Amino acid sequence: MQIQNSVNDVLRTIEAEPRQLLVHVLRDFLRLTGVHIGCDTSQCGACTVLIDGKSAKSCTVLAVQSAGCNVHTIEGMEQDSITTVLKSAFNECHGLQCGFCTPGMLIAARALLLSTSDPSEEAVREALHGNLCRCTGYQNIVDAVLLAAAQLRELAVQPVAEVSHE
Repeated sequence: MQIQNSVNDVLRTIEAEPRQLLVHVLRDFLRLTGVHIGCDTSQCGACTVLIDGKSAKSCTVLAVQSAGCNVHTIEGMEQDSITTVLKSAFNECHGLQCGFCTPGMLIAARALLLSTSDPSEEAVREALHGNLCRCTGYQNIVDAVLLAAAQLRELAVQPVAEVSHE
């Protein structure tokens, strides 16, 4: 069946089987390999994307469920100011090591920062609770998100509901 949606701000028409998962469409047909497959059971968060601005695990979403939606992967956020600040904070706080979980962590953190500009440590941990990291022990990742939030407040960067590529 044909699915039409926006993926990283590009209108797409995709042919997909009714039972096909969004993660496979993104990786196999659109070659967006920043969407990682880690567990296939929605436990790790490596496949996290934004669907209409909300964090979602693409291994639990049927591709047909994304019809008419705006889907954003890490590849579509290269020019996004919030993601740029997050990446810098992850680097500064040593919030990444092997990098496998990083795209999903960045997406989940960005979704949090869209909803609040001054998250508590508890709010950051809750927002990231569905994303597993086997390398860092999480504290550095939490510190990175808190640092990014502080820097965004200082820069007066206003979150927007959708990613802009201007």
